[in-house]
Amino acid sequence: MTQLDEMKAIMAGSSVAPLNGIGFGTWAWGNKAVWGYDPERDDGRLRDTFRQALSSGLNLVDTADSYGTGRLTGRSEELLGEFIAELPALRRSQLTVATKLAPFPWRWGRRGFDAAFEASRKRLKGQLQRVQLHWSTARYAPWQEAGLLDGLAELVLCGRVSELGLSNLGPQRLALIHNRLLERGVSLRSVQVQCSLLAPGDDQLLELIAVSRDRDVEVLAYSPLAFGVLGCPPGAEQTLPATWLRRRLFRRLLPASFELRRVMHAIAIEHGATMVQVALNWCRAMGTTPIPGLRTPNQARDVAGALQWSLSTQECQRLDAARCSCSERMPANPFQSR
Repeated sequence: MTQLDEMKAIMAGSSVAPLNGIGFGTWAWGNKAVWGYDPERDDGRLRDTFRQALSSGLNLVDTADSYGTGRLTGRSEELLGEFIAELPALRRSQLTVATKLAPFPWRWGRRGFDAAFEASRKRLKGQLQRVQLHWSTARYAPWQEAGLLDGLAELVLCGRVSELGLSNLGPQRLALIHNRLLERGVSLRSVQVQCSLLAPGDDQLLELIAVSRDRDVEVLAYSPLAFGVLGCPPGAEQTLPATWLRRRLFRRLLPASFELRRVMHAIAIEHGATMVQVALNWCRAMGTTPIPGLRTPNQARDVAGALQWSLSTQECQRLDAARCSCSERMPANPFQSR
């Protein structure tokens, strides 16, 4: 039995453990460098994508104050704010909007996030339920983190936001921060981490999931499709993304992941499903909530289709065996702490 098998057995406890849901991310909204965002071409389609996601039952949306390149910084939040404002009040109340605040060097102390928080809430037109620390500064500026966390905790205690989350933390840092927040009387709602069939750092991921489960913290899996690599059928490798950053990644990962993608494709056919759904349901089987990025209504429909079925234990084992054969993995996030 592999470590992944052992983890899934522990996670499930029995075969009746419910699977997590699925949310969606908005990193691409406003990002020209990686995703080729064009406002004239994309904004109307993104509005339709948002509406389709909600109508398909995806009720958690993740963004960040740093999403958007250059002068478009904050564009993701702006678009979300516009789209959410168009919803009926009842539908707005059913949606969880989570943003991340970046601990830039000029943001420090208990008041370090105050201006950023208010700017995000303004762009989101007041629709903000969860605020998250985008990454830990423990590796390079440990003095900065404590004050910022105290400030985030105060936002919850004062009722300015309902929930608090973290991102890009390992199990050790998560346990420390969780305890620190509990001392302030604040519960930690979620932690984000890169999680996919091509994600690096299996051991740390498994430990993080275990630590989170023991503390009743939801694990949000970002990049669950490895920038789209895991949706590419075997034999379709000649179709490359438009931006050079993603093309470079595809050229490195597609050959290395051929066997994995072949197994994914076979499982998808067996279920009358898609490779995207296979990738997302593997994340759900791990006990995480995947938050894939969405840019088109068809992508929203495809992602929501994963909620209609699940992988068997044997299918997870086939995928785990195939992923072990991959000679290359996704790059680790440089801001990830231990």
